Amino acid sequence: MTEIVSKRSDIQPLKCLIVDDESIAVRGISNYIKKISFLVQEDSCSSAAEAVEILKRKEIDLMFLDISMPHMTGIELLETLENVPLTIIATTYSEFAIEGYRLNVTDYLLKPYSFERFSQAVHKAREIFMSHIILQNCGEDYKSNLFIRQGDSFKRISWEEILYAEAMQNYLKLYFKGKTIVIHQKISSLEELLPYDYFFRIHRSFLVNISHIDSLSGGYVNINGRELPLSKQRKVELLKSVVLKNLISK
Repeated sequence: MTEIVSKRSDIQPLKCLIVDDESIAVRGISNYIKKISFLVQEDSCSSAAEAVEILKRKEIDLMFLDISMPHMTGIELLETLENVPLTIIATTYSEFAIEGYRLNVTDYLLKPYSFERFSQAVHKAREIFMSHIILQNCGEDYKSNLFIRQGDSFKRISWEEILYAEAMQNYLKLYFKGKTIVIHQKISSLEELLPYDYFFRIHRSFLVNISHIDSLSGGYVNINGRELPLSKQRKVELLKSVVLKNLISK
């Protein structure tokens, strides 16, 4: 935690986008943003469609999102986006809270909310943002590690201990020897984070640690006693880039 404290001053203000079809709500959030030194309003819009276009053009760190909007709801927007910025939902509808947290939102504000409640939510967002920045700039000792979010905390794991990852809709199940961890992440995003030389996508739903492959047989890869499906398209690449290369080297 001392490293987090020491690097806080290096982090630029979070660029914010307000997405709400009520002008009063937009002004309220905008006024609150002006009172927080580590926030800056980058843009605002009144629909999810406009938000999509802004996110394509601008770098947004934190999005304040309403639920009920014309044509596309805030929940539908989150489900549509490939790369979702940190998001705080601000709405009058409490019944969507579970859906919001299923989509890994940072916080859920029920209108009307106080400045103190707003401040609490954005401080949480800042802590998460800082953690991401620190991980991107971490030293050699952390190269073999990943940090996964569990609630409001982060847990460090070694990618070398991951046997394989299995995609389950908007979630991933990470398999280790003796335990599994479920995280909210797309398999394509995890694939980008992990070292290419060690992990291989054998199927649209499975990403495996090559060093833990026990055997290959037919259309399956065996890891730790479980047979995982190997797609025909990926089998050729796996044999060529992994198996045959290792055979030649022996």
